[in-house]
Amino acid sequence: MTIEALIFDKDGTLFDFVGTWAKWAEGLLLRIAGDDRARAERIGQEIGFDLAALRFVPGSVVIANTPLEIATVMAPLVPEMSRDEIFDLINEEAEIVTQSEVLPLAPFLEGLRQRGLRLGVATNDTEAPAMAHLEAAGVRGHFDFIAGCDSGHGAKPGPGQLLAFAAAIGVDPARIAMVGDSTHDLFAGRTAGMQTVGVLTGVAGHEDLAPHADVVLPDIGHLPAWLDR
Repeated sequence: MTIEALIFDKDGTLFDFVGTWAKWAEGLLLRIAGDDRARAERIGQEIGFDLAALRFVPGSVVIANTPLEIATVMAPLVPEMSRDEIFDLINEEAEIVTQSEVLPLAPFLEGLRQRGLRLGVATNDTEAPAMAHLEAAGVRGHFDFIAGCDSGHGAKPGPGQLLAFAAAIGVDPARIAMVGDSTHDLFAGRTAGMQTVGVLTGVAGHEDLAPHADVVLPDIGHLPAWLDR
């Protein structure tokens, strides 16, 4: 079936996950721990981040969950702060983190648009940081639809963001592909009735994504060849 639109996850798909979010996690943990590195390392262990190695462990709550879910896990470890205060810090640090593009996004996305494809973003990040990241990369205007976990459509692995994209552009979900680096992305795509494309620029490996994807690609740069096939 012909693909008429693509909806992308953001972190780990458009932007390299480790290259971007390891520095975010380091900054957040040290800020919350008052620069007490030993305490920051203990909190990091609870959210699946090795501060010494600047590395996320598989299954880390940070990889595919919403900022509120991350704040909920962290709250018992930081009794001097409320969950809402932690949530606000998570978003503050997220807005200022430097994004590492998987590839030069502007020409890549322009090439997809020249094919006549409609493009969207569905992220479990909140909307404001997501918009800031896309704006900083100079690609916000390439997308017909951008949704965060607080945009009113729910969060992945639920299909709400994806179905809202399909409705907004007037395209049958069966003619849309969801492109993402986590099983949350692929579950959302399958539930929405879309084709699913896994990419290996996040933390999940091929063996994690393959059972839930129509295809697993090294990165989004391989999409044009897949579309041609």
